Amino acid sequence: MKLRNTACIVFLVFLSVLFLAPIFIVLMNSFKGQFYITDAPFVLPSKETFAGITNYLNGIKKTDFIGAFFRSLFITVVSVFAILLFSSMAAWYMARKDDKLSKIIYYSFIISMTVPFQMVMFTMSKTANTLGLETPIGITVLYLGFGAGLSVFMFSGFIKSIPKQLEEAAAIDGCGPIKTFFSVIFPILRPTAITVSILNAMWIWNDYLLPYLVIGNEYKTIPIAVQYLQGGYGSRDMGALMAMLVLAIIPIVIFYLISQKYIIKGVIAGAVKG
Repeated sequence: MKLRNTACIVFLVFLSVLFLAPIFIVLMNSFKGQFYITDAPFVLPSKETFAGITNYLNGIKKTDFIGAFFRSLFITVVSVFAILLFSSMAAWYMARKDDKLSKIIYYSFIISMTVPFQMVMFTMSKTANTLGLETPIGITVLYLGFGAGLSVFMFSGFIKSIPKQLEEAAAIDGCGPIKTFFSVIFPILRPTAITVSILNAMWIWNDYLLPYLVIGNEYKTIPIAVQYLQGGYGSRDMGALMAMLVLAIIPIVIFYLISQKYIIKGVIAGAVKG
């Protein structure tokens, strides 16, 4: 048993090092001169190769990183808020309303999870253009549509485990449906809500294809801005690229570390219960 535990610990440490190595390599190379990155990408910066924060300053200047950062932050926060609000309310209604229409809508959400984005991206781009959704506010509507499937699925599974007596007691106390949801149901959904927030925030923050197709160069998000460090004929500023990748992952890593304890709890509650 002791040998098995030791082997398990060694294996997990190995996996941790394996997963963290790419992040460490990017961080390490972000402080090197760009000509030294391709020659010795796995070597620690030396006195000769150390470039200080030059790569960070060049990257911020070349990509308008500050503007892209706040656009990505706005799109991510608004989209996640909309997904949380509307998917949780929809899931509550469908979990409590046991009729054919609710079941059809619920399974439509589930089926949407299996449809590849590439299958609908051209139709989606044309629809977004027709409806005038080619703005940071408009794209949040598209993220709501793409993120609702998994979110409704997770919320529905958790809501089915909540006793109906709580809602009946709230109704006796004079609460209407809206007050019952926000005062009774939504606070109970906290673990699943945080899990949904993390999963969607990581996806939206790092998404390149949807913003590129919908809002393009006019409202560059961080992934699009970083792509502009790729020059013509394969030329690229590797130092600035590494530095901008480090700045891009810092916010989402901080958010994940703060909220990680709720992930497993929320996934299990949303996928198993009910």
